[in-house]
Amino acid sequence: MITSILPTYSRALLTFVSGQGSWLVEEDGRRFLDLGAGIAVNALGHAHPALVKALGEQANALWHVSNLYNIPAQQKLADALVEQTFADTAFFTNSGTEACELAVKMARKYWHEKGQPERVEIITFSGSFHGRSSAGIAAAGSEKMTKGFGPLLPGFTHLEFGDHDALNAAATDKTAAILVEPIQGEGGIRPLPDACLKGLRDLCHQHGILMILDEVQCGMGRTGKLFAHEWAGVAPDIMMVAKGIGGGFPLGAVLATENAATGMTAGTHGSTYGGNPLACAVGAKVIEIVGDEAFLAEVNRKAALMRQKLEGLVAAHPDVFDAVRGAGLMLGLKCKATNTDVVAAGYGQGVLTVPAADNVVRLLPALTITDEEIATAVDLLDAAASQVKGADA
Repeated sequence: MITSILPTYSRALLTFVSGQGSWLVEEDGRRFLDLGAGIAVNALGHAHPALVKALGEQANALWHVSNLYNIPAQQKLADALVEQTFADTAFFTNSGTEACELAVKMARKYWHEKGQPERVEIITFSGSFHGRSSAGIAAAGSEKMTKGFGPLLPGFTHLEFGDHDALNAAATDKTAAILVEPIQGEGGIRPLPDACLKGLRDLCHQHGILMILDEVQCGMGRTGKLFAHEWAGVAPDIMMVAKGIGGGFPLGAVLATENAATGMTAGTHGSTYGGNPLACAVGAKVIEIVGDEAFLAEVNRKAALMRQKLEGLVAAHPDVFDAVRGAGLMLGLKCKATNTDVVAAGYGQGVLTVPAADNVVRLLPALTITDEEIATAVDLLDAAASQVKGADA
């Protein structure tokens, strides 16, 4: 008999009732150190007072009016994003999945407006994840994402991650855009080297191709810059943003240059809830905090501390872990043991992590995690690793 909630999730047997900072409280009273942050969503931790205040003030004033009218909080957030990024314009969504839909539409509309409607192909890479909509799963192309959901949306060319020769051969006069994550999240915390991201940008310039970056998971300060592509010194034409931008409130965005947004005029796209006053009030406060250079400097400092301690953890458990991956506070433990066993052992020790592809355990803590909590986190992971090793003995 089917459950009242559609059974598409394999949930841990945990029920959290409250949270504060980097900690969650289970209904039985146990406290868990949260290194998942709602899959990189709770960028400022749980119940951050500035976000609670911003949401409460907006909730007491106005919840929803739709995009038939001007929304001051939306304008404030758009202005902040344009001021602090490559973008000239922003469109607000409820999620990263919806951001993917618009990014694909925008790239194809661009070429249609340029008189080249045949340019519809979008190049993507193995291991990618761009959401679970029809466009998102077609873009990723993996059997896990697409099996049973055909016919798939056409127009995507799938290449192996890191295959430079195939990439150069795939760029044709029918290519509209290249879509890539600067750091693959679901794919196993696989960073695209800065040199490769620069190479992609050069290739796009060479062929007149639009570059779409998916920074849904790696953006909003997670790597120690506001957006991960800034480390490579390049800028996209279109970028997908979500997760951390709302600090836990559902919010996403597509950022674009004026040129890339050519053709996206009144009526070409829309959203009933996207950019509503509640979400944008929170988002504006998030970017005010996360976009501060002193805040980002602290992210970098804490990231270096956490990575150093994790390297020690890997060295102490060579039968469980193989290496540390990632950048900033978007880190992964490549496992020799089964990654889901490590995650499950963590539950028993009171620490929450997130599994990913390529047998990786993701560590995506709140950007506000303290030095003491980093030390505690590694101690708890050490205990979990010992448990996993003991079970295999």
